[in-house]
Amino acid sequence: MAAKPRAQAHDSGSRIEQMGKAIVNDIRGGRNPKFTTLARTRSNILYDSKEGYLRLGKSKEERTFLNYAQSRRFMQTVAVASKCHKFVKENLHTTIRGLFYQLKYSLGEDIDENVFSEQSESNPLIEDIEVALEVKREDLNLNANRKGVLAGNMKVMDTFNGEKLEIDCSKQGRSGWAVPSDVDNDIEFVDVKAKFVLVVEKDALWQRLNEDGLWKKDNFILITPQGQASRGIRRLIRKLADMGLPVYLFTDSDAWGWYIYWTIKTGSINLAYIGADVATPEARFIGVTMSDLDKYDFLNKMTINASEVDLKRAQEMLNYSWISRSKEWVAELERMIKSKKKLEQDALQGPRLTFVDDYIKDKIKNKEFLP
Repeated sequence: MAAKPRAQAHDSGSRIEQMGKAIVNDIRGGRNPKFTTLARTRSNILYDSKEGYLRLGKSKEERTFLNYAQSRRFMQTVAVASKCHKFVKENLHTTIRGLFYQLKYSLGEDIDENVFSEQSESNPLIEDIEVALEVKREDLNLNANRKGVLAGNMKVMDTFNGEKLEIDCSKQGRSGWAVPSDVDNDIEFVDVKAKFVLVVEKDALWQRLNEDGLWKKDNFILITPQGQASRGIRRLIRKLADMGLPVYLFTDSDAWGWYIYWTIKTGSINLAYIGADVATPEARFIGVTMSDLDKYDFLNKMTINASEVDLKRAQEMLNYSWISRSKEWVAELERMIKSKKKLEQDALQGPRLTFVDDYIKDKIKNKEFLP
């Protein structure tokens, strides 16, 4: 599944200008300034069974200025768009936190109120602009904190500060290549010689496998999102899948680890508006599973009691149509709920530290996947 084309950084500025001109024309014409965007409500988030990811439906909503309930949000949205336009034109980048501080100023000398008081106000408006203009925040020169590490037989061509840098991801030692939040603009993946991609939930397991050099022996790209996958990691995985590489996920055997898999596979409710760009429906899950307890007897001594929060989250996952349609996943979730037990991927180091290597190799070789 290739991602649908969206705006790139070079034309995101012009899209903001078109939005601004439309608002100015409304004012000059004596009309109520407005802009239209797709609704990001729960009722407008759909699972596209044909494509295999979550996306927004066709319901739209109109934001207007001359509306008491919307005027402040409208003003704030225009302020965010204006700053982003400035960043793009100056070719300067900042974080979503940096944008908040750029807009944390008073509305006027006699007005005891700021444009924004909390970052929780500005973040959703960035998403509004992404949806309305069909751009990604990275194309607006907005970044997030780096999260995730990679090692493997591939090179990254990174154009930074006018200089083109070649990064060999097979020669990054114990630290690996730190994945940036924007893996599209001025970033190119070349000389990719790996056979597949393995995503492991925890950094500790990534370090274990990296030390063993398993990715070298079996020629794959080893990635850890270090917990829930960021947008940058999800986009990176999508791009590698577009190159024809199979993608396998390895997480804890609990609702939280399994949901990391599902957000990579189908996208997430929060990011349904860019589902095609960040979802990888081709991904397959190799473990850890509750059914591993039947195959590996030692794991029965390694289980942990699931908390009420764990069990509630598992039940919520059963209510998601894109998960409940899989009888294999229903069986895993119901077994966890019934037994009130869970497993960490680290438990596979119980017999010996390198047992986890054998586990991964056997699962992939024997195609013991969950859909």
